[in-house]
Amino acid sequence: MTSFRAAILAALFLLLQTVSVLADDVTLRARDGSIALSGTLLGFDGEFYRLRTDYGELTVDGSGVLCEGPGCPNLIDFVAELSISGSATIGRVLMPALIESFALRNGLVAERETLAEREILYTLRNRETEKVVGRFALRVSNTDEGFADLLADEADLVMALREIRPSEVTLAKEAGLGDLLKPNRSQIIALDAMVPIVSAANPVSALSLSDLLRILSGRLTNWRELGGPDAPVVIHLRDAQSGFAQAVEDRLLRPRGARLAEDVTRHGDNTALARSVSRDPFGFGLASFSEIGTAKPLVLTGPCGFRLAAERRTVKTEDFPLTAPMFVYIPARRLPALAREFLGFTRSDAAQIVIRRAGFVDQAPEEVPVDLQGDRFANAIRVAEGAEGLAALQEMTRALADMRRLTTTFRFEPGSATLDAQSRSNVLQLARALEAGLYDGRRLVFVGFSDGQGAAAGNLKIAQRRADAVRKAVLEFAETADLDRLVIESRAFGETMPMACDDTAWGRDVNRRVEVWVE
Repeated sequence: MTSFRAAILAALFLLLQTVSVLADDVTLRARDGSIALSGTLLGFDGEFYRLRTDYGELTVDGSGVLCEGPGCPNLIDFVAELSISGSATIGRVLMPALIESFALRNGLVAERETLAEREILYTLRNRETEKVVGRFALRVSNTDEGFADLLADEADLVMALREIRPSEVTLAKEAGLGDLLKPNRSQIIALDAMVPIVSAANPVSALSLSDLLRILSGRLTNWRELGGPDAPVVIHLRDAQSGFAQAVEDRLLRPRGARLAEDVTRHGDNTALARSVSRDPFGFGLASFSEIGTAKPLVLTGPCGFRLAAERRTVKTEDFPLTAPMFVYIPARRLPALAREFLGFTRSDAAQIVIRRAGFVDQAPEEVPVDLQGDRFANAIRVAEGAEGLAALQEMTRALADMRRLTTTFRFEPGSATLDAQSRSNVLQLARALEAGLYDGRRLVFVGFSDGQGAAAGNLKIAQRRADAVRKAVLEFAETADLDRLVIESRAFGETMPMACDDTAWGRDVNRRVEVWVE
């Protein structure tokens, strides 16, 4: 009752006037009859009412009021409603698999119904009573339409293959949806990657990051320049409205001041793109890691001799520089309890198994011993310079030889000290693991690395500051962790173990990172 009175008084104070409240769809009346509030019912999650009133949009605890009017929900037979819109890459396979697994693990039956070509409805029933407890509606389109549906109040969640753009952030704030840039307003549910592909008939097997940019911008137009046939490069990409294609421009082209070539063949889905490239001996495409089909993936390389292939582990660690997080954006409104439980489930160990089976890369941390580090140590030996470089490499090897690297890695926005989207998610994930006691009795070391630009001593200091900053961020979020049960340290090895060549901004971005090693 006190919270209900406070909400009304606060709204009156902000307006600095008394507003005559006229009945609209519903009236919420305090149980003692002392206060009444009328307006348009925007939603009810089984616990709270969301109401548009003359005082603005208010959320009211249902336990302290009685609802009157034709728009009032049935409290006894309440059904949780959730509308999810956006990326077809997420919505066609992954999201349905997560919904069905969530239902199975919670004693529910998920009945799937196709309402239209791009619309799917899941009705969730209690397995024992057959009572309907939820309806989850999926609108499978693209990232642009997902955000449009959210802004039009036609979706509760957005499935996105790119980060939200500044214009969408502004519109969301104006629509009362909160700041969608805040950590709790988005969630990475799986990982994908932008993989360069060609036909199996094409002799080219590797591509530098610089040449990738030249192809996309239309400055490299003949395969002969890459050791292939004397034939034009035919670029294949997803449709311009897809989050995947927009991520190509947002992450690869625009930061380098480049524009996409005009002559591009577009495709409505990933399967069609991969199929077309596999049949085109002169085709080149950027495909989803989960849907390469029979096309041949190209290894990323550079003048220093490094080779980076798109594999599950390199995508999870972001060692492969074209990793693409798959987002769910969540507005600042209260979702029904069943919907909140579903979002919690998507972070669980059970959900990570579902994600792997669906063909995407999960976020469950894995421990990788030194002998399974691939070419990392070999590459480090290759680029070590002089006695000082070899001494630093030996020191690093001694320090890490008996430890295992977690696939949880932290990287930064290009040219910034701000963690990128996947790393911000990793902060929360590792913090939850510490709170759950998963690393009790063990030693965790946050290890900072840098690129090779500038003096080695300066790079070492920068890498140490980054390692300290990431360690601090994780501990700040791990509020309930018992830190006396484990040892958490930070140290740095600067430019000792690069992951890519320093000849491009992409390569330098990959090298600037903080890894987590455990013993």
